[in-house]
Amino acid sequence: MRAPLIFTTATALLLAPLAALPQAPAAAAPAPPGGAEARGVALAAERAARTPVVFGRCPDEEGLPRSLECGTVRVPLDYAAPDGKQIDLTVSRVRAAGPARERQGALVFNPGGPGASGMLFPLVGIFPEWKRLGSVYDLVGYAPRGVGRSAPLSCRDPREKPDGTWQAPEHPTEEQKAERIAVAKAYARGCAERSGERLRHVTSLNNARDLEVLRAGLGERKLTFMGASYGTYFGALYATLFPSHVRRMVFDSAVDPTPSRVWYRNNLAQSAAFEERWADFRRWIASHDAVYGMGSDGAQVLAGYRRAREKLAAEPAGGRVGPAQLQAVMLRAGYYEDYWPSHAGALAAYLKGDPQPLVNLATPLEEGAAEAENARAVYTAVECNDAPWPTRWETWDRDHTRLARRAPFETWENAWLNLPCAYWKEPRQSPLDVRVRPGELPGTLILAGERDAATPYAGALELRRRLPGASLVTERGAGTHGLAGGPNACVNQHVEAYLIDGKLPGRSTDCAARPAPEPESQDASSPAGDEADGNGGRALRPALPRAAGTRPAAR
Repeated sequence: MRAPLIFTTATALLLAPLAALPQAPAAAAPAPPGGAEARGVALAAERAARTPVVFGRCPDEEGLPRSLECGTVRVPLDYAAPDGKQIDLTVSRVRAAGPARERQGALVFNPGGPGASGMLFPLVGIFPEWKRLGSVYDLVGYAPRGVGRSAPLSCRDPREKPDGTWQAPEHPTEEQKAERIAVAKAYARGCAERSGERLRHVTSLNNARDLEVLRAGLGERKLTFMGASYGTYFGALYATLFPSHVRRMVFDSAVDPTPSRVWYRNNLAQSAAFEERWADFRRWIASHDAVYGMGSDGAQVLAGYRRAREKLAAEPAGGRVGPAQLQAVMLRAGYYEDYWPSHAGALAAYLKGDPQPLVNLATPLEEGAAEAENARAVYTAVECNDAPWPTRWETWDRDHTRLARRAPFETWENAWLNLPCAYWKEPRQSPLDVRVRPGELPGTLILAGERDAATPYAGALELRRRLPGASLVTERGAGTHGLAGGPNACVNQHVEAYLIDGKLPGRSTDCAARPAPEPESQDASSPAGDEADGNGGRALRPALPRAAGTRPAAR
């Protein structure tokens, strides 16, 4: 799944004719209150409260700055068997910088994914946009189950080099489809073989339960939480399961929690939305033709992009960057407008005969390979375990062929990423129906970019409908994924008013879009791993506070 854009009439028409999903056998459906999992989480939370998280120096293997404190919280691998196998989740913290009398507790953050770690999050307190929050809250990040050192998952050897020769066709041939089906089957087998019994327990419901145990382990009577992108989904599950334990909750770039859309239909909606966002990016490049020289309208820019794909199909840049890597670079620009100048510059440079900027952007850092592989493994496990998926290739083929006629940019690449779920052998859950009764949950805050493609805007509207008392802040005309702590002062004022003073802006309010980025003369020389898109990146600003997206960068 991915982030918000306008849910246009065209998008609705694209998705309307999709066939109903076959309801694959669903094991381990969400337990009702009082069920085995509910009793298990209550017991685990009670234990965590008795033995709270002990913070100290971060282990050297975390590679974290000394300004962070680290600890662990112990949770059951299986909440239905709380006395069985336990796993430790890693936690990080920076204490509130202000006077002790003004401290409001811990603000726990999840950056999304599935598969992203929040261990670096507490460092955002050094930035001006986060200083007020960092003065009254302990800023707390953590690595969810399966991520990093939190009982990590793996589906293949991270030492395997990415294949730079993938063609990534917008309309694949039958032979190309057969090749990718084989890859998906092998990946699903690899997950089962390398991750064993842990695999089936990496789910959104367990992430919500883990959050409840973390709350108790931090000594918090009620939870203050900010989730971005995928973090909004299991945050909404938490609100449904534990509404009386919520103090304040921010949903930044909200996933549509409708059970029938988790996750197959949400991914289709995302692919449709990225077509519109890709068009936004092309129009911006065209508006700066004097800088990039790719044409004065979006159609000319698209023609240049397709020429680049053809050249890379014939000869990968640097022997490593083929059409799939080019598409991934352009997709990253669909998440974050601040990438537009460097990514447009790399494409323009390649078309003018200089491949190095593109190679730099598209080539992952060697030291980030294990992290990227882990992120994709967790992404796959969560999405495949959470809900039924079509198990017949004919369903995938029909739906994606239809969608690709109108939205070719991302449709098939998104399909290949998720196709292992068609061949998944672990039990599938039935998604929990996110819903609370009026007055059951304190007021919450939802943030959405109107043209965010990774979690389309309709998801924010649906989440607000399901959480009575929720307020929606919309950044109009903007599509960056993850808004809190970014450059929009209007958005940040609403976040601070809510988290610091408990004030909500009413059912709905708008913020004007941030200014469009200006083209800049720069060498796009930083490798892909240096640019944080939520999974494996190291840049602190603006990537730390923003959403990871629900799509791993690794292909």
